[in-house]
Amino acid sequence: MLCPNQAIVLQLTRSPLQYVHTDPITSTHTLTLTPTTPPVRSLALGTTSTVPPTPNSFRENPASQGILQSVLAAHAVHDPAVQSQAAAYASQAGSMLGGGGVVFPSNHPSQQHNNSAKQAGKRSRPSSGPASVGKAASHSSSTGGAGGASAQGGSGGAGRGGWVHVSDQRNPPDYGRIAWPEDMFGSVEVDGRGQFVAGNGNYQESGTYRMCTNEGFLGLSPYLREKVVERLKVLEAQERAKEEEN
Repeated sequence: MLCPNQAIVLQLTRSPLQYVHTDPITSTHTLTLTPTTPPVRSLALGTTSTVPPTPNSFRENPASQGILQSVLAAHAVHDPAVQSQAAAYASQAGSMLGGGGVVFPSNHPSQQHNNSAKQAGKRSRPSSGPASVGKAASHSSSTGGAGGASAQGGSGGAGRGGWVHVSDQRNPPDYGRIAWPEDMFGSVEVDGRGQFVAGNGNYQESGTYRMCTNEGFLGLSPYLREKVVERLKVLEAQERAKEEEN
């Protein structure tokens, strides 16, 4: 049996390492991105009655989304994964860019096959090509999110600007497809040269992201995870200082 202040590290399904702090009395698991014990519950990702967490068992800490989004707004444009998408955006004239990478025109060799998931009877992930315009918008309009490239009419190359999606890595989209709305953190704006507009890309939160889905738990890129952990450690120190003052 774990002591109240003891933590275990568990590899959650299709996710980077999260820290699981188990209460031996209630058997409730508190999930965090830092190993601090006891955890600062106000900064935790949330709690779950089962490990790995499921959409039914996980209860998200409302404050965690705000922390996550503030870090993404400040650092998403410095993430190598996002930068590579922006560079590819500029190099593919006339293409559209989504959360999983560049979407080429329909006559590109990479686009000459149908989505296998669709053939298997599963929901088909939208592409960010012309046919997808309106699909992403319908998701974002109902939630107030930015939507991203296809929702906002952005297109790649040819001196025109658009949007690059910042997405969770737990369920990477197939090549030429955008992430599902529940996997999309937000979007950053790029110009026709692939440069981030205003330096920070005018980051816009999607409003559709869910921390826990049937595909897995929060899956940040290594760079963004590091930045979120750095922010959490600063906030933890501030919380500890407040406790000592009291």
